[in-house]
Order: sequence, then structure tokens, then C-alpha cells
Amino acid sequence: MSLYYLQKVLFQLNRDPGVRQRFDSDFAALLDEYELTEEEREALRKPDVGLLYVLGVNGQLLMHYAALCGMPWADYIEAMREGVCRHGPVRAGLYALPDPAP
Repeated sequence: MSLYYLQKVLFQLNRDPGVRQRFDSDFAALLDEYELTEEEREALRKPDVGLLYVLGVNGQLLMHYAALCGMPWADYIEAMREGVCRHGPVRAGLYALPDPAP
């Protein structure tokens, strides 16, 4: 997994007008500039906010991406809940659950 690059593209989408313009005009070429897995690319393309959350994307970054994609707040919150139901617990990052002690 390349959580760093996944979060980097989301951060830059929120901060850099040039990246935002490329998001609108040639998203595939933009994603080629980041070391992303196919699962991450697909989650960004759909957009699958629930999977992005499970992959470990920080909620602040994810919130802005959801808004950029036109997702209302309530749908964003529900997408994260559904993501955990569909894809399992958060795998990495701030929201990952620690492994239970043996």
C-alpha cells in the first residue's frame, strides 16, 4: 500500500489549482504521477470514499475529496461506515485499530 502517495494526491487536489485542473481534465495522467496501487487508483476514480477510509486516508483529506466529488456530508459519513462493513477494518494510518494482544 502507498498511503503516503494516496494522501499526497488528495492533499494536492485540495491545495494546488494546477492539480485540481488536471483532476478535471486528465485524471488518469495525474494519477500516473503517484506511486499508487490499482486498488487505490480505482478507489479514487469511482470515488469510493469507504475504501479510501479503510485504506487509511486521513478524514480531513477525505472530507475535502468527498466535497470535491459532490458528496453531501451525511453521505460522506455513511460511506465511511459502509466502507468498514464492506472492506473490513481500517488497514493503516491514524484510524487503524491495533491488533489485539495474543
